Amino acid sequence: MEKPEKLMVDGKRLDGRGPEELRPLKIQAGVLKRADGSAYIEMGNNKVLAAVYGPRELHPRHLQQPDTAVLRCKYNMAPFSVDDRKRPGPDRRSVEISKVIREAFEPVVFTKLYPRSGIDVFMEVLQADAGTRTAAINAAAVALADAGIPMRDLVSAVSVGKVEGTIVLDLIKEEDQYGTTDMPVAMLPRKKVITLLQMDGHLTQDEFERALALAMRGCEQIYEAQKAALKAKYATKPEEE
Repeated sequence: MEKPEKLMVDGKRLDGRGPEELRPLKIQAGVLKRADGSAYIEMGNNKVLAAVYGPRELHPRHLQQPDTAVLRCKYNMAPFSVDDRKRPGPDRRSVEISKVIREAFEPVVFTKLYPRSGIDVFMEVLQADAGTRTAAINAAAVALADAGIPMRDLVSAVSVGKVEGTIVLDLIKEEDQYGTTDMPVAMLPRKKVITLLQMDGHLTQDEFERALALAMRGCEQIYEAQKAALKAKYATKPEEE
């Protein structure tokens, strides 16, 4: 991908958005019949499917914890999800993202209710366009709720960054690649509790505070869309499905 001459023109980004606008967002809950819970999300050109299985007996048994469930998260990018075909199977990046996603959910899920059990969360990126980890977290949160897993609240996630000196919300691929900073954030919007914060690049303290405030506002919008997706599924009567 060639670097564009400018990432922002007259205050507008390459896709026509202002600095504080989210990409178009679509979330659907309960898309897979055989999973205990599932969700599909489109954040801009990202397309991610999440499926939850459990709580169920954990195998092999030596992994069981006597007083809590084990939460296992697996993030994967399909080989066809990017322009240059990706090699199938896990790589260092997907293992690292699986770990940070698990850590984003561990303080939120009431695992103590299910000793000796396993809760498996699978996230498959079908199409990638920057911010796949935040899209996967948003889908996983809806899938966990769809599975009836008790949580403190839904987790919402979005990336913020700095592009040509401007703090922007929900980066696209060009901004992620050629901007100066990328900061994915996951949080419980109602409680204002952050469960994931990573940063690639540099921000001054003032820029960091402005970026974090912008991420919180973005997460609040995503939170409303997540709730709407769950309400849409459970407001439907069985005979209407």
